Amino acid sequence: MAMKRSGEGSTRSRQAAKFLGVSVLSGAVLAGLALPAVGAAGLAAKASVEEFDEIPASLKTPPLSQRTTILDAQGGEIAKVYSRDRTVVPLNEISPYMQKAIVAIEDARFYEHGAVDLKGVLRAIDKNARSGGVSEGASTLTQQYVKNIFIEEAGDDPDKVAVATQQTLGRKVKELKYAIQVEKELGKERILDNYLNITFFGQQSYGVEAASQRYFSKHAKDLTLSESALLAGIVQSPSRYDPVIAPKEATKRRNTVLQRMAELKHITPAEAAAAQAEPLKLTVSRPKNGCITAVNGAGFFCDYVRQVFLQDPVFGKTKEERAKRWNQGGLTIRTTLDPQTQKSVQKSVSEHVYQTDPVATAVSIVEPGTGKVLGMGQSRPYGFGENQTQINLSADHSMGGSTYGFQTGSTFKPVLAAAALEDGVPVSRSYSSPYRVAYPSSVDTCTGTWHNSEGSTVSNENTSEVGPYGMREATAKSVNTYFIQLLGDIGTCPMTKMADKLGLKPASGQKLKQVPATALGSEGMSPLAMASAYAAFANRGTYCTPVLISSATGPNGKSLQVPKTQCSRAMSEETADTVNALLKGVVEDGTGKQAGLSGRDSAGKTGTTDNRKAAWFVGYTPNMAGAVWVGGAGSKDVEMEGITIGGVYHDKVYGADTPGPIWRDAMEGALQDRPAPTFGTVAGLDDTPDKSGKNGGTGKNGQNGAGGPGNQGSQGNDPTAPGTSGSTGGGHGRGKPGGTGATGGGKQTPPGA
Repeated sequence: MAMKRSGEGSTRSRQAAKFLGVSVLSGAVLAGLALPAVGAAGLAAKASVEEFDEIPASLKTPPLSQRTTILDAQGGEIAKVYSRDRTVVPLNEISPYMQKAIVAIEDARFYEHGAVDLKGVLRAIDKNARSGGVSEGASTLTQQYVKNIFIEEAGDDPDKVAVATQQTLGRKVKELKYAIQVEKELGKERILDNYLNITFFGQQSYGVEAASQRYFSKHAKDLTLSESALLAGIVQSPSRYDPVIAPKEATKRRNTVLQRMAELKHITPAEAAAAQAEPLKLTVSRPKNGCITAVNGAGFFCDYVRQVFLQDPVFGKTKEERAKRWNQGGLTIRTTLDPQTQKSVQKSVSEHVYQTDPVATAVSIVEPGTGKVLGMGQSRPYGFGENQTQINLSADHSMGGSTYGFQTGSTFKPVLAAAALEDGVPVSRSYSSPYRVAYPSSVDTCTGTWHNSEGSTVSNENTSEVGPYGMREATAKSVNTYFIQLLGDIGTCPMTKMADKLGLKPASGQKLKQVPATALGSEGMSPLAMASAYAAFANRGTYCTPVLISSATGPNGKSLQVPKTQCSRAMSEETADTVNALLKGVVEDGTGKQAGLSGRDSAGKTGTTDNRKAAWFVGYTPNMAGAVWVGGAGSKDVEMEGITIGGVYHDKVYGADTPGPIWRDAMEGALQDRPAPTFGTVAGLDDTPDKSGKNGGTGKNGQNGAGGPGNQGSQGNDPTAPGTSGSTGGGHGRGKPGGTGATGGGKQTPPGA
């Protein structure tokens, strides 16, 4: 008689009980299956029946997270972004080989059993009892699908993922109850479809379509027998059977799947043998996730789109709701990015400022009248390496930009000019404009009075810049003292209100300071904000908020609401036309000559800050407006003197000689083969300045009152001196006074601020 090992019977019972406590067998007990149970297993089953009854009857299936595709204005792909790389496809777009392979290796009796496979349970009990451990599970595809739902719902929260995957009796009981519900509600075909779309295949790919693209660079519907078997084999252990990292293990697993398919008569033995003999034949497509992969330097534009989605209430009432929607993905977002403009921006940026230079540049181009952002680029690319950055140098801090933006220098002066014109100041207003002048002793603000308690002064760029000047020449030469004297007359409040109407707020999110230095560009702004503000001049006084998204669809293909531009009048058409004429003078014969465009109307303004830590050119045509900044990136301040930028040495950097050419080249490429509309004319300002000093221009008519035209300025006797001002038009009531004649020309000075 054979010897019986001591305690063998009780050991078998304990092994069975252990398996019942930690696997889906507990679910089988709860389903009323007549399985032997002893000791602890019986108590566990009794307690679990109560837990089973307490579980909510309805399983809420979260939407599957998928890739979001971001497109340019013409439908070209900018980038794909996702928290999980997945593209959901219907079962009829998945290879029949793939369907058979996953069933064969994961749940051979899938079409024969319900939520629980009783035969599989009994087989697992016996095998695990014999092995002394849990070497085989009994989960059906349906139960695995439910488990994946819990994991999907956990998202990227490690604590929630741990709960969703923990091997506890409670979780298994919950899994079973929902599996029963799923079987009743969905049926086998839907369960298999959902399972193949939700499960993880390694290499950041979720669902069979993403996996097929990752390993074979093809659609799931085109998978061969060998390829299908390989993918089906990965599911059990994506890290162990990763064909990229462990091709030998992956091949063995693939061959096991093929053998199992042959045993189940899904394929013939000959087909299995032929497929087993094939090499893996991987054609790997590396994961391309996020804005870092964007084409044509559009990474920061792409990131701005993400920021808009996460912050605009149109995409969800709460921050959490918007973030969840973004992470779930499956969106197709069509943007305003114009590929011709973007390519031109990036080409100009890369030619004028090198990635390794001590300074960086950022460029934003918008469309007047629509607010559409057409291009956005910078010399420091999107990334995490040396001379790369995640800071969008074109944006406000709240949208991923620098903390404080960049001081704008003299590019802010047109805001003051527009405010003064709206306040009734004639364009011919002349000031002594000495080389140096003290800030006004007191200046009216919107809330009180600013006092120059420290006796601060301001000077012009060159000692030769001495007035008197009218507004046109002062703008062309960027005469600091002229604009400070102008501010002393009207106060800071009109300028502050005009800045607000033009969407100009410090990039930090703080309020604009109501001090005289603001008129000279002491506040930090973003290039996108400056481009959008100047677009209002091009649009004859109507400001439109910038927009980057033109349309969007959800995972179901339905259209979503998107943010719309908000347009409002910032100034009268006459004021805008006058500013346009002033700024045309800047590029025609002022500090911005190097930025002028050939063959089309353009206008703009240069800007250089104290110690040359930032240089700007902001300019526009009637159909496109752009801003260019050059300076130290991030928190680094670089004094741009004795510096080489883009291979060109600069003794001193000006807004004209570095940002100006960047703007010119970017705009010329963006506008190539496009209409060339012109600005409206303004009497007395659109005549070519008389550099000989012979004749001044004609004064403006008074507005809405009885004022007549100003008289012609008298002839200048000295070519270096200004012509005599024309007389002021009359008028009373609400009418603005007629302007005086523009002064005669004088000697031109080198480019200044």
